[in-house]
Amino acid sequence: MKSKKVLLSFLAAGLLIAGIIYAADHIDAPGVTGKTTDITDLYAFQSAANSSNMVLVCNTQGLMSPSVTSAASFDNNTMIQFSIDNNNDNVEDLVIQCVFNNGTMYVYGPVKPSMTGLKSIVEGSATVSVPVTPYTQSTPNIGTANSVMAFAGPRDDPFFFDLNQYKAIIAGTATSFNNPGTDAFKGTNVMSIVLELPKSKLGGSGKVNIWAQAKRKI
Repeated sequence: MKSKKVLLSFLAAGLLIAGIIYAADHIDAPGVTGKTTDITDLYAFQSAANSSNMVLVCNTQGLMSPSVTSAASFDNNTMIQFSIDNNNDNVEDLVIQCVFNNGTMYVYGPVKPSMTGLKSIVEGSATVSVPVTPYTQSTPNIGTANSVMAFAGPRDDPFFFDLNQYKAIIAGTATSFNNPGTDAFKGTNVMSIVLELPKSKLGGSGKVNIWAQAKRKI
């Protein structure tokens, strides 16, 4: 059954163009930082196991310590939406919607959206569902259905950034990054959504633009 509940876009991650490119946003305004709606990173890349598949990753709730991670969860009132523009007009042609209900993630799409831009409705029936993997569980829960694989749960933050060296460069006391640098995010975690699906489900035949939004139910 299609849900007619309207959701309002709360936060959007940066635009990403197909390939191994990402957008990062670990520090936000006080009204967003620390919220379950806070998107930190968006990744899209070809699957290492199957070159016909694309992997989409949206990380949220960054800079969590292990103690904070143990109590972290996804918000039942927040939908994470991947938007796919496959004709380069910067308007979503397809969406993949991730909705949470009492510890389970339900994935809808890819599907043509009824609405574009800031407002959305949950589209159609769930493509795949999977229990959110608890922090203390070593084996991840993987949901597989309709050629889509899905994971949701805590993970070590994969984003690498030498923050102290960056500050030194900005201050004029250093001219370049070190190799190797010092990862400022080492030991911190994120709540991660990972999807793998055939490229054919994204539409188009070349470049695709992908962005992510966290949308709050109203």
